[in-house]
Amino acid sequence: MAAEYLCIPRHVSATRRFFTAARFDTAVISGDANFVAPDADGFAFAVISSSAFIAWQRMVGGQIKSDLRFSNTLVWNTLPLPEMSGADREKLIAAGARVLAARAEHPERSLAQHYNPLAMEPNLRKAHIELDRQMDKLIGLSGQANEKSRQAHLLALYVSMADGCSALQDRR
Repeated sequence: MAAEYLCIPRHVSATRRFFTAARFDTAVISGDANFVAPDADGFAFAVISSSAFIAWQRMVGGQIKSDLRFSNTLVWNTLPLPEMSGADREKLIAAGARVLAARAEHPERSLAQHYNPLAMEPNLRKAHIELDRQMDKLIGLSGQANEKSRQAHLLALYVSMADGCSALQDRR
């Protein structure tokens, strides 16, 4: 099998609870309505599939009509992910793999069908909840988080990281 890449749609419906990226092998050619990224271990897929990511997307990303508009520079490159251990990274990747496994249980369904807010399969929802627990723990959130609490926390992380960069610049 050819190596895989992560296909990240430029636009997703604002009604989605989760960003709908997908992995494809290189025999599939992506169109210009997508971003592609190497993702051999599944880390980027796990991050993009989390509620923390879509909360960040909604806060800093653009829109076209009512759809969310992803930008690798504005959204992905500014996402404030803290340093993590190899073990934490592996837990996040494993949680992302469970999302993919839940999707694979219904290969006849498109991403739009998988992520229809009114018809999402319970096993896929559960896999996303497990992924969110891992991601929330990784970014330092505890307890029940919602979109607003994730946004507030991510913004605080971003400010802290930006302040750290400013301090490094000031020392030069």
